Amino acid sequence: MVSKNKFGFDAVPTPAPTSRKSRSVGPMGAAVREAAESLQEATDAKVAQRRQNAEDAKAFRAASEAGLLLVALPLGDISTTDLPRDRLDLEAVAASDEMEELKSSIRLRGQKEPIEVYRGEDGTLQLKKGWRRLTALTQLFDETGDDAFATVMARVETGDVDRMARYVDMVEENVVREDLSFAEMAQVAIAAAADPSVDGDDAEALVGRLYGALHKMKRSYIRSFVALLSQVGDVLQWPKSVSRNVGVDVARALKADPSRADGLRASLAACATEEAQGHVLSAFVTAPKVAAPTTAVKPKQKVEFHVGDIKVTARDGECRIVSKSDYASMPNDVLAKAIRAFEAALKDG
Repeated sequence: MVSKNKFGFDAVPTPAPTSRKSRSVGPMGAAVREAAESLQEATDAKVAQRRQNAEDAKAFRAASEAGLLLVALPLGDISTTDLPRDRLDLEAVAASDEMEELKSSIRLRGQKEPIEVYRGEDGTLQLKKGWRRLTALTQLFDETGDDAFATVMARVETGDVDRMARYVDMVEENVVREDLSFAEMAQVAIAAAADPSVDGDDAEALVGRLYGALHKMKRSYIRSFVALLSQVGDVLQWPKSVSRNVGVDVARALKADPSRADGLRASLAACATEEAQGHVLSAFVTAPKVAAPTTAVKPKQKVEFHVGDIKVTARDGECRIVSKSDYASMPNDVLAKAIRAFEAALKDG
């Protein structure tokens, strides 16, 4: 017999555990779940895309401000009138075999190197670097009419850039390629010195600023050509053909004797060919130097003799007396009286 508790009833028996019936997700629930998961994935992707877009926009602005972006510009929008070119005889360069080779390369492979332009004071796009590429594309478009050659890939300068820096940018490419003659490099320095927008310094001093990357000996050669062109540049019809050594020697000769410049100018102006110009310059360097007239200097004569214990040394304009007497202790009037007597004796004699 089971004893009951004091309240008079038995403990309630614990029901046996029963298995829980699993509920499977129906078609509608599955569709809703899949839609929610897709929405979450799409939202995460959009957030990541917006973040990437913001970073790309920031990088684009930074590249644009640094002038690193390349843009396609119509050929007609670019002018070459503001900055003097670093090449002499541009027409000859435009008609050269090298220009035809560049055109063939662009025709087959397209423009591989961009040009560089900047905004002039009037707002027009002005060429800084790439005259040969711009010329080649212009010729190709004129010859073919193909729109593929109607634009040029360019990098546009941004910000307030010093005028002198533009001259440096213009020449550095050709200088590195050793594509400029000494006469052309000298002409850039002369043009920069004449540019009112370039501060200070004459042409020879500007050589150091323009060609600071070159060896000092090359800069010295350029300065020699600056001196040469400054004196005879307007009558030197083929400056690019002047070799380094001849140009330096002519400049040195002109510096030693500037009076020879007029004769050289007249001879150069009469030259009808490049060969004739070369002969004139070579003859100028090798011409015998005319010795400047000199006045014979009469050597000073010196006479020495003794009068008693007094030694007398006589020269032109000088008479020296050496004796044991202390002339400094004598009164001035006594010395003056002796000198007057000496002068009187010389006149009487």
